[in-house]
Amino acid sequence: MSTERYPAILLFGAPGSGKGTQGAILGRIPGYFHLACGDVFRSLNIQSQEGREIYEYSSKGQLVPDDLTIRIWKKALRGHIELSHYKPPYEFLILDGIPRSPRQVELIADSIEVLQVIHLVCENEQSMIDRIKRRAIRENRSDDANEGVIRTRFEVYKRESEPVINCYPKEIVSRVEASLMPIEVMQQVLNILVPIHKRWQAALAAKKV
Repeated sequence: MSTERYPAILLFGAPGSGKGTQGAILGRIPGYFHLACGDVFRSLNIQSQEGREIYEYSSKGQLVPDDLTIRIWKKALRGHIELSHYKPPYEFLILDGIPRSPRQVELIADSIEVLQVIHLVCENEQSMIDRIKRRAIRENRSDDANEGVIRTRFEVYKRESEPVINCYPKEIVSRVEASLMPIEVMQQVLNILVPIHKRWQAALAAKKV
């Protein structure tokens, strides 16, 4: 991977907070590329070595080891760049489901420049669990169907992932209420991102002069 650091927006929050929904919407807007870590994992051949390793952890609601996660995710990112699906530095990379631990923050810091963290917050854990279960039915996602596994994911999130938010300067972290309608959440997200995107485009234009 190039030594260039790619401009990124981090969607951060507990399971069921809507990271995937907001990331998918942003990914359809010109200038943004959404690469969800969960989608990368689910695209793996379950019969491959990497696929079997991922399933061993995800099926139990556990986090995949950091080094394995980053290796697979960076491999996917390189593929999207080589195929011109993602065109840095002119597009923002939407991070969804990564980094999930302070160690992962360190492992991607050499290639990713996080310009803004969108912290999707919902105090009602049960509502997020119900949202995950509805998604499991709608999208046929077996990893989200078992409530025991879902609750394990919440425990792991609180223990291992919540500290990630403290790895970034407070001035680039914005809290957004995740329990609103998706379109209302997106409205708040865009209000945060539009000024940042304009500044980035202006900086790129200045470099060309």
